[in-house]
Amino acid sequence: MSQHHKINYIEIPVKGLASSKAFFKQVFGWSFVDYGDDYAGIVGAGIEGGLFSSDLTVSTKTGSVLLVLYSENLAKTQQAIIAAGGGIVEPTFDFPGGRRFHFADVNGNEYAVWSDK
Repeated sequence: MSQHHKINYIEIPVKGLASSKAFFKQVFGWSFVDYGDDYAGIVGAGIEGGLFSSDLTVSTKTGSVLLVLYSENLAKTQQAIIAAGGGIVEPTFDFPGGRRFHFADVNGNEYAVWSDK
């Protein structure tokens, strides 16, 4: 249910819609609803959202918002990202409350994964 003044939806630019869908399905178990050739709604990510075709990428180096996912097992998630064709942008580090690492998906978009385990 939508809540007043709460983050409700995210849209992520991707260079390859099919490869992005495959990556996120393999690593995180997300599914998608296609809305034409250039957009896919994200299902099962914890927030409503979509992937849209674009030549742009998101990165903290360019001032983009950082999407941070949670994992109960950082090492296992990191292995799954690499196996699916992603790369580690920033190795695992400690911060108050847990540990995290940053990764790039198959299109070069930067995300982070954290855990308190």
